[in-house]
Amino acid sequence: MGQRGRKKGASGEQSRGLLLSIATEEFALRGYHETKISSIVEKAGVTQPTFYLYFENKEALFQELVHLFRSRLSEYTQKSRLEPGIEKTLIRQRIAGGLTPFFRFFIEEPHLASIGFLVAPQAAEIKDQLADQILANLISEQQAGYFREDLDMGIVADSLVGMMERFIATQKARANKEPEILADEVVRLFLYGIAAP
Repeated sequence: MGQRGRKKGASGEQSRGLLLSIATEEFALRGYHETKISSIVEKAGVTQPTFYLYFENKEALFQELVHLFRSRLSEYTQKSRLEPGIEKTLIRQRIAGGLTPFFRFFIEEPHLASIGFLVAPQAAEIKDQLADQILANLISEQQAGYFREDLDMGIVADSLVGMMERFIATQKARANKEPEILADEVVRLFLYGIAAP
């Protein structure tokens, strides 16, 4: 290890990655305005000039994290859409398989999830965009015959986004569950409701 916690000869990508990782935690825990570049570089064991090699300023760093969050959500949403022709006995499993990456992401990267859903000034816009993408999936899946025709899929999409937001905001207080189990519980709730059989 070098003088300030950085491995001797650490590559620029390692330094950049370390700065991103530390900044993610700082922004999530302290908020944008309370996070200081000086604190990020101190924890990373690099100098402020090193920070400016990789990021124009604090805002650019923060926006990169927001963009990363948005692109990951968009990728998971696109991959979760059910294609037509799936056997009915496999629907629950396939939907849970599509939701699992969201929960894994929220569990493995809680600070990034907090930035995107709670801290970012554009959090409401991010949630609206996600709800629109989920809605497009649900309408397609409804048209494929997987869901009842009389349901308003906008309400379902908003409910899913609200559930995700609440999970991100409160997950530290919950007992840890595997992402697959969480996804299956959500699917059971949405497919079968909460009434006793």
